[in-house]
Amino acid sequence: MAKAAPSTAAAPAAAPAAGAAPAAAGAAPALATAAPTGGIKAWIPTIAVLILAPACTWAVGQFVLIPQLQKKLAAAPVGEHASEEPAAKSEGGHGGKEGKEGKEGKDNSPNYEFQNVVVNLAGTMGTRYLKTTFLVTGAEANTKSVFETNKPRLTDVTLNVLSSLSLADLEEPGAKNVLREKLVAAYNQALGKKVAEQVYFSDFVVQ
Repeated sequence: MAKAAPSTAAAPAAAPAAGAAPAAAGAAPALATAAPTGGIKAWIPTIAVLILAPACTWAVGQFVLIPQLQKKLAAAPVGEHASEEPAAKSEGGHGGKEGKEGKEGKDNSPNYEFQNVVVNLAGTMGTRYLKTTFLVTGAEANTKSVFETNKPRLTDVTLNVLSSLSLADLEEPGAKNVLREKLVAAYNQALGKKVAEQVYFSDFVVQ
């Protein structure tokens, strides 16, 4: 009987340990619940960045980059036209000047030149010939154009007049003046109006 008393006294001491176990068990769910809440809060900034970054990029492109690009594209043709227009004007002016000079210098020249015309002299049996180059001046500004248009006919007229000359004709005083008058009259007659006014010889060789 004296030995059973210690076991009875030890029983109340064990009770608090048993009661502590439920308290610890109750604390564990609370920690488990708190842990997930803290994890979601830690991810909120990252999620916000992932969502807001594309939106910010779209907004910058839509309201900043695209308007600036449109302004540049709208301004570029104006600059190009402004830079090209003077060049076009200068080219047009230069081309127009050249065209006018070319037209006046070639088609609308009052002069026409026969170069290196060679004919046999009459009565020489082909043993003597005349080689000449001469300039025909006209009464109108388009004499050269008229002569070029009628070149085959006027070349034939020239050969007929020159080949009709004899060596004796060319040896007479003032032979060139007579020949000038014959050529001017023949040209005007062939053209049906007064076009040629004078003839100037730059080469006149009898051989």
